[in-house]
Amino acid sequence: MSTGPADRRAPPVWLFDLDNTLHDASFAIMPQINRGMTAYVAQLLDTDLATASRIRTEYWKRYGATLLGLLRHHDADPAEFLRAAHTFDDLPSLIRARRGLRTLLASLPGRKILLTNAPRAYARDVMRHLGIGRQFAHEVAIEDMWVHRRLRPKPDRLMLRRLLARQRVATHRAVLVEDTLSHLKRYRGMGLRTVWVTGYLRELAPSRPVLEQGQHTDAATMAVLAEEAARHVPAAVATGSVQDVQAEHDQMAQQLPVRTRRPVGRNRPGYVSIKVKSVHELKRRISRGHS
Repeated sequence: MSTGPADRRAPPVWLFDLDNTLHDASFAIMPQINRGMTAYVAQLLDTDLATASRIRTEYWKRYGATLLGLLRHHDADPAEFLRAAHTFDDLPSLIRARRGLRTLLASLPGRKILLTNAPRAYARDVMRHLGIGRQFAHEVAIEDMWVHRRLRPKPDRLMLRRLLARQRVATHRAVLVEDTLSHLKRYRGMGLRTVWVTGYLRELAPSRPVLEQGQHTDAATMAVLAEEAARHVPAAVATGSVQDVQAEHDQMAQQLPVRTRRPVGRNRPGYVSIKVKSVHELKRRISRGHS
């Protein structure tokens, strides 16, 4: 992550994702979000959970986010969808994060902006429980990602261009810190520097439908399961397959047992400037001259 001579003294502007970047959302939060999304789709379309899960999968593959498909085809209410997917009985008990996160963020040079496809209320609750809210100069949640009356969540480029323009941040000064490879790849093409956080990724195929215990499944759902199983590649080539590691928070939730982890490949893709297991490694990498 090198800069030109004129920019060497200019601090970066950090764009931090939230889930599976600053905390371990895969531990317990993502499975609940997944169930909430599926239940909402089932209620909206008056269908069973298996069919709702299949439709979610189709929209995720086609549009990059379930909500975008629901808006396009079913005139869904975004606020209702986000509320259904992010309702928790006891959110603090579900949050897992490494110690020292607040100190680490405070020690990083430059301004920090939270950039998450999660809803604002949820993001603020998580940050409050992590004790890191004051470390961010600005928060951008999915409610802030409407452009020309269209919802444009990550990895939409127009949304990010408008954000950087409003914040008066040159593209080459921005550093995106994310767990989702497809987001990093998309924005690296704009000239951003990128940090891939891998420590919270699980072994999963993110578009796999949710099957409740004892639930009867139709042929279409089973076909999706078979397709996902066929695409489940070995760890040695994991970095070449975006779908095997990205999660839909806004996109897709984790569904395999919590303790099942996928060893992420040692080499980083070309569009990843720095690869770390957690954001705690950033300061060390910067001090070694990688920034």
